[in-house]
Amino acid sequence: MTHTASFAGVRDAARQIAGQAVRTPLIESPALNARVGGRILLKAETLQRAGAFKFRGAWNRISRLTDAEKARGVVAYSSGNHAQAVAAAAQILGVEAIIVMPADSPKVKVEGVIGFGGEVRMYDRYTESREAIGEEIARTRGSILVRPFDDPFVIEGQGTTGLEILEQADAPLDQLLCGASGGGLIAGINLAMEALSHETQVIGVEPEAYNDTLLSLAAGERLTHAPVERPSICDALMTDRPGELTFPINRRLASVVTVSDAEVAAAVAYAFKVLKLVVEPGGAVSLAAVLAGKVETAGLTTAVVLSGGNVDPSLYSAIIEDRFTPNS
Repeated sequence: MTHTASFAGVRDAARQIAGQAVRTPLIESPALNARVGGRILLKAETLQRAGAFKFRGAWNRISRLTDAEKARGVVAYSSGNHAQAVAAAAQILGVEAIIVMPADSPKVKVEGVIGFGGEVRMYDRYTESREAIGEEIARTRGSILVRPFDDPFVIEGQGTTGLEILEQADAPLDQLLCGASGGGLIAGINLAMEALSHETQVIGVEPEAYNDTLLSLAAGERLTHAPVERPSICDALMTDRPGELTFPINRRLASVVTVSDAEVAAAVAYAFKVLKLVVEPGGAVSLAAVLAGKVETAGLTTAVVLSGGNVDPSLYSAIIEDRFTPNS
C-alpha cells in the first residue's frame, strides 16, 4: 500500500524524530515587532541539527529503513541542506551515503556533507539532471533514494516544524511565512495548519527568478519557471518546478510572494545585526518578505520560518559588511 503524506503522519513523525532532531526555539524580537508594527515569531531552524530543517525529514525517512535496506546505503541529490541532513542521519545510523551536489554548491555545505561522512558526487546543474544521476546510482548500487521533497515521509518530517510552532506560540497565528522551493517544508506545514489552525494564512515566499510555485498556483498545474541567466544567492531555493507530491498539498496556500536578492541580503544582514542570528539567504526569504513589506504585518501575529543557516563565509562576510552587490 502506498504511503500518502497526512497530518497523522506528521504526528507520527514527531514521535519518530524525538530525541534526534532539535526542538528549535520560537523567538520574538521587540526590535523587529516595533519595526513592523505587529508580533513576529521566528522559528529558528538555523539551530537544527546539520543547520537546517532538512534533518527532520531525512531522519524520518532513513530511520524507518529496514536493516536490509540500510545495508544497501542511501543516495540523495541536493544543493546542500538536504545533502547534509541525509549524510548526518546516515552517519548516526551507520549507513553509507552518496550525495549528488551541484558543482556550484556553497563550499560550507560540501564540507558539511564530507564532515558527516558522506561521499559527494558533483554535477553541472545547468547541463545535467540530478534526478537522473541519483536514480542511476540507486539502480547500479542498489542504494535507497532519499528525495529532497517528493517523499511522503520527508514531507511529514518537515511538517513537524509547523506542529512545534503551534505548540510553542502563545497566541493564535494570523499568518505564517515559509520559503517555497520543491515544497516539502511548506507542504508539511500546510498539513499541520489545515488540521490544527485552519484560519492561519500560510504564505509561500520565493526568489524573484525562481517563482515556479507562484506560476503553478496561478495556472492550476505544475509549471517550470523561465530560464534563469544568473543564479540567486538563495541556493537552497533554486528548484525549477514544484514537487509532484507537494504541489497538491500546497494548493491551499493563501498566496505566494517573491523577494529580490537585494531584499534577501538585507534580511540576512538584519538577522545578524539585530536578531543576532546567522541565517543563510535561502533561509531568510520569509524574513525578507516581512522587512520589505511584501505582506501586511501591522496588528497581526505572524510566524516566520528561518529555515537554515548554512551560508558561505565569503558571501556572508560581503553581506554583513555591506559589500554585496546583487546581480542585476
